[in-house]
Amino acid sequence: MKTLAALTDPGYTESAALSYPSRFLLRFIQDKRDLPFVRLILEISVTLLPLVALLFWPGLDNRLWWGALGVYMFLTTFYFKGPFGLMLHCTSHRILFKKKYAQLNHYIPWVIGPLFGQTPETYFTHHLGMHHPENNLEGDESSTMDYQRDSLASFGRYLGGFFLVGIPRLVQYFTRNQKPKLRHRLLRGEVVYLVACVVLVFVNLPATLAVLVLPVVVARVVMMLGNWSQHSFIDARNPGNCYTNSVTCINTKYNHKCWNDGYHISHHLKPAMHWTEHPAHFLKTVDQYAQNDAIVFDGIHFLHIFAYLMTRRYDLLARHFVNLGNRYASDAEIITMLKTRTQRIVPVAVAAERLAA
Repeated sequence: MKTLAALTDPGYTESAALSYPSRFLLRFIQDKRDLPFVRLILEISVTLLPLVALLFWPGLDNRLWWGALGVYMFLTTFYFKGPFGLMLHCTSHRILFKKKYAQLNHYIPWVIGPLFGQTPETYFTHHLGMHHPENNLEGDESSTMDYQRDSLASFGRYLGGFFLVGIPRLVQYFTRNQKPKLRHRLLRGEVVYLVACVVLVFVNLPATLAVLVLPVVVARVVMMLGNWSQHSFIDARNPGNCYTNSVTCINTKYNHKCWNDGYHISHHLKPAMHWTEHPAHFLKTVDQYAQNDAIVFDGIHFLHIFAYLMTRRYDLLARHFVNLGNRYASDAEIITMLKTRTQRIVPVAVAAERLAA
């Protein structure tokens, strides 16, 4: 186990002097702290869009095509994927561009989002329209509660269910909860994406598979893996408590690359909190984390959590566990607690049906 150390995760430090391009870009955005997002958008646009054009270019030399594909796949899968995905997350919660330039807010989900496997509007409608309101409880169609969360077979069922019926279930959720506008946004984005794929298949099949089809598969696997890891440790006595149905990961390079995404507890507590504020908020409220028996890891992130759970290396999880308030006397006690919190939680409705039978 670890004791709470000084935080190394990024906050906001105002620059004494900004360059002219930075000052120019600030005119368009609502919060100056989001200037890195605009820079990332520009980097993605000037590198990936020309590569997409090259991949779809008719009659391109085969060696040049494969070379362009290699660069494209490296950039989308390893270099930009994490920062883009969590920028999409942040800008879904907090609108990036000012009202005067509101049309620019469509650029992320509709233009560059599909290059990373994000079909237009689906992430926003799923995440803000369903996941946050339901908070991983029974009504959340992506809830992890009904699974054994240290089991690879359980994760396979979870992932398979999302791929096969995730969108239909989300449509049903919006219908059931009388959210027609979100349902319309979801279906519009999915239909436009599918139509674009069908049309582009007749233009260039290999490029369509590489640019639009494969990224969706990768993105949805990664998103479900992330959600699984973020909500693997749940206190069955109070599954709706944000402190005990999620985790926080501190002091990891992942937080520098992905806009403090490791602070998932505080994100559920305050979804609109700016990404730069999470470390300070954590330190300010750390006593609440201890009192609620929250799980905080130091030096690892969600991919580590997933790998350790699938291999049942609870010893490694305990090694990185932050013992806030000296709640636990040994790693053995921590391991016992962690194992308890990964047990399947039978939904209340299902349990009631079984009792009635």
